[in-house]
Amino acid sequence: MENQNTIVINGNRFNFTMGDTILDVARNNNIEIPSLCHLKGTTPTGTCRVCVVEIAGQEDLVTSCDTKAVDGMIVQTESARVVASRKQTIKEMLSMGNHNCAVRAPHEESWTAYQLKVHADDNSPELCPAWGDCRLQDLAYYYQVSGSNYSNVETLYPMEMANPFIIRDFSRCILCGRCVKACNEIQVNNAIEFGYDGDKKKIIAGDDKLLKDSDCVFCGECVQVCPVGALVPKDARFDRAWETEKVRSTCSYCGVGCQIDFHVKDNRIVKITGAEDTAPNDGSLCVKGRFGFNFVHSEDRLTTPLIKENGEFREATWDEALDLTAKRLSEIKEVHGPDSIGVFTSARVTNEDNYAAMKFTRGVLKTNNIDHCARL
Repeated sequence: MENQNTIVINGNRFNFTMGDTILDVARNNNIEIPSLCHLKGTTPTGTCRVCVVEIAGQEDLVTSCDTKAVDGMIVQTESARVVASRKQTIKEMLSMGNHNCAVRAPHEESWTAYQLKVHADDNSPELCPAWGDCRLQDLAYYYQVSGSNYSNVETLYPMEMANPFIIRDFSRCILCGRCVKACNEIQVNNAIEFGYDGDKKKIIAGDDKLLKDSDCVFCGECVQVCPVGALVPKDARFDRAWETEKVRSTCSYCGVGCQIDFHVKDNRIVKITGAEDTAPNDGSLCVKGRFGFNFVHSEDRLTTPLIKENGEFREATWDEALDLTAKRLSEIKEVHGPDSIGVFTSARVTNEDNYAAMKFTRGVLKTNNIDHCARL
């Protein structure tokens, strides 16, 4: 039997495969190491430094997301030095932007008064739209870090609201780079990148264009991976996570079968996100799948079959409509022949539905006149 590589994490020994990072080994064994910049499937950078760990025999802490596991390595993920480092990192992140949530409540006001104030005006800049759905906030709570001593930071870059789908709030950006990784390495759109240096650093589109004027295709991958409130969907900016219910479904825009989560509030879809760690899309969506859902609640949407009589439509039952359709197809086939009939199918239905349509066209109507909207 070949010798296996092993690593000790928090006193427990684990096997690993060469090439695994410390973070990989930990998460494969249900050991939580927090991170803000790491994005599965992309090149790790160690930018945020929240995932630091302590390795026996090494003086400095290392970032676990980009440090390879080595046989015999002994790692501590929650030592006193590690916790102190994470707390300091979280404090610095809270101080660099307007992360005004529960951890940034103004200390001169009572928490109750603060809640009542923002509840009266949910569009107020005093409350972050990601409140309750923010990884930085979660870590601040977990490590008991308060940002109440920091005042809001003046930003060099105004909020960008000039496109129909995404709000970019640079005052809340922690420059973790997850959006850049998602755009360049997962979706491979290469629409955004880090720009400028030092205190002026920001995520830019092209040569610092507005997103609507850039190469962005508005897939929204950047919105889904943003751990804070720097990127939020425009239409659902202040729909709070705790006010919505997730409902799993399948995107109907093409035959790929992307898995999606509806975020439902008062029986209405307010937002769609890709279902992560689920085939075939693993959380990724196109612009239609993520943002094209308003038609669901359109007042013009047909909910019952219509039959035209004397130039006017009237509502009908499904049985009545299907019987009429079958009768007319039979009459046309009998009088004009099967090749007088053509069938168009759609990429928006399942492969099984398209197969059934093909069998119906060729087996019942006796014609090969069937085509698909992806080719028309």
